Amino acid sequence: MRVVVVGGGPAGLAAADAAARAGAEVVLVDSERQLGGQYHRGTAQRADPRVRHLPESTAWAAEGLRLHVRTGPADSPHRTGRVLDADAVVLATGAHDRVVPFPGWDLPGVYTAGAAQALAKGHGVAVGRRVVVSGTGPFLLPVASSLLDVGATVTVLEANGVTGWARHPLAVPQKLPELARYARLLGRVRLRTAVVAAHGDDRVTSVTVARLRPDWTVCDGVRVAVDAVCVGHGFTPRLDLAVGLGCDLVDGFVRVDAVGATSVRGVYAAGEITGIGGADLAAAEGEVAGAAAARAPDPPIAALRAIRRGRRFAAALAAAHPVPTGRHGWLTPDTLLCRCEEVTVGDLHAALDRGAADGRTLKLVSRAGLGPCQGRTCGREVADLAAARLGHPLPDADAFHRRPFATPLRLGELAQHPEEDP
Repeated sequence: MRVVVVGGGPAGLAAADAAARAGAEVVLVDSERQLGGQYHRGTAQRADPRVRHLPESTAWAAEGLRLHVRTGPADSPHRTGRVLDADAVVLATGAHDRVVPFPGWDLPGVYTAGAAQALAKGHGVAVGRRVVVSGTGPFLLPVASSLLDVGATVTVLEANGVTGWARHPLAVPQKLPELARYARLLGRVRLRTAVVAAHGDDRVTSVTVARLRPDWTVCDGVRVAVDAVCVGHGFTPRLDLAVGLGCDLVDGFVRVDAVGATSVRGVYAAGEITGIGGADLAAAEGEVAGAAAARAPDPPIAALRAIRRGRRFAAALAAAHPVPTGRHGWLTPDTLLCRCEEVTVGDLHAALDRGAADGRTLKLVSRAGLGPCQGRTCGREVADLAAARLGHPLPDADAFHRRPFATPLRLGELAQHPEEDP
């Protein structure tokens, strides 16, 4: 049987290796040149030799267990197309940085935490000399560490406190060795503090750093000179293919059973699209899903145990690092919300006041989420702001994950007849 795995991070790698060990023919589709995803960026990873790896390849659409794939650099007009038919598909598409808007977040010099880490780890480039890393979650620490390694002066602002972790003592010990690697950063971390505005003309030159209450409303702020800002408020799962295939969602993530099977027959999911819990949990979920997809006779018991431990940590992570609605108080009517279509907070409110009460109508009236990124950056915040304005969630909040094409595609590529992969 043939198993196609989409995504080459910890979950996808583990899924491909497990499926290959079970005797399946495995094709691993990954958009990057090197395997490993963001977690292993800068450190070469290898798949099982029996796995057929398609680097620089994106699955842009799925029809049941048939995947449409383009291969080649994203900016190349000479990418090739192929169709992959599978007996089972494992989606391990990962997640991207979640960034909450604030005045000036669209200025040059404001980066996502993941982008800053990729430049530091992959190319040895610091995004600035004086850098503020702001947001919430443990990912801020490895980002700051990578920036220190390439010569930047770094301050870390964590918008939440540490009391949330005290309520989950069983989830913490397994992560203590990893936390110890970032001990040099502890003196640079300021709790209940965040960047709430960025200032500058043609690029960021300073930021307003504010002390926050637990609901993230502002106590007071001070202006600080910087060369760059890195912001990250957790992660948003990449659900394009899963939603396109009709997989059920729960709390914004793909719903899976104990072995990673989704609500769609033959489709499995693993890693950050099933819940944010770190690389160890993603790898364990990938191993279980890959084995199940390949119909392995015996489940990987050690991986199932790791999943139970990892999900305790994931629950603690979500509880300790919330993103509360007090952040909406940072915004002004002219704060840019959808950068692709230049939609402001005021524009969104006007659309809601004109009666746009569901996701599809809101996109059409305001144009938020209709630009080149198709809502990948702004969709989650548009839905949250709309819910706050209306007093209830949008009835079709997953509309911001529903895209005809999972990745950008040229019209010429769409017109080409793809090769049938043998």
